[in-house]
Amino acid sequence: MGKPVIAVDAMGGDYAPSEVVKGAVEAARDLDVQIALVGPEETVRSELEQCSANQTNISLCHAEETIGMEEEPVRAIRRKKESSIVRGMNLLRGGEASAFVSGGSTGAMVAGALLIAGKKKGISRPALGIIFNSPNGPVLFLDVGANSDCKPQHLVQFAQMGIVYMQRIHGVPAPRVGLLSNGEEETKGNKLAQSTYHMLLKNQPNFVGNIEGTELPRGQADVVVTDGFTGNVVVKLSEGLARIFADMSSSGEAGHEGSNFHEAERRILDYTSLGGALLLGIEGNVVITHGKSDASAIKRAIGIAEQMVKQRVMETIGT
Repeated sequence: MGKPVIAVDAMGGDYAPSEVVKGAVEAARDLDVQIALVGPEETVRSELEQCSANQTNISLCHAEETIGMEEEPVRAIRRKKESSIVRGMNLLRGGEASAFVSGGSTGAMVAGALLIAGKKKGISRPALGIIFNSPNGPVLFLDVGANSDCKPQHLVQFAQMGIVYMQRIHGVPAPRVGLLSNGEEETKGNKLAQSTYHMLLKNQPNFVGNIEGTELPRGQADVVVTDGFTGNVVVKLSEGLARIFADMSSSGEAGHEGSNFHEAERRILDYTSLGGALLLGIEGNVVITHGKSDASAIKRAIGIAEQMVKQRVMETIGT
């Protein structure tokens, strides 16, 4: 197998294209990948010149349009055929890229993945997952935004996809599965949680039961599932707490050991430091970075995409 081609949306994110291109250049230098930068060719080429990039493993794919965060995702995907997200997804669908990384609109990325790349056979809904770096090891938490309304069978399938990811990427032989709820008892939670509990109990031998929000970052399960509405709220809260701790640390409010305290909290709460979110269940590998990702975060996201390709995560899901 040759080097995997990772398509990178040069125009995705608050700091695009400069930080995206810098991160891509670093990835091309340090990782075993080919990079296809997707965006306005003149703009991207200018950024490459500023980086003094001369790697032969970087190519350009011209895309003259950009999808804004405020645009309605499905409409934008259908109307902006020359956007960087649509062009990147077409590279993925056509096999010209093995993975696509973008910090653009999450809604547009999910819509583009569904409309262009398509779902894996046997998968009802794709799921967006992020990693919490707990003291006991990584925890994959999904769905965090792809599906606001879910049925129990969707959450069961999210668990199955998460198990494959944790086995392939993190080497966990028998990942433990937990269900996010408002109490440990099986009678806790809303109708979705209660029904999902019994389905997981029946179908997943490594189901460890309900996981409360306070236990999510502690690593009591390797895969924790919930619906996309709840998951997105949890992730946004985590991000907000990470920022507050950062502010406290910089102002000295956290005490004499403020910097150490902040670093420990950041490792657990700030999922953006780990590269990006994984869109599982799509025909192809998709990583969605945080909008405020800098060059180092972009490089990490490309590294995640490289691992997913080489460990054949998507080929295994749904089989």
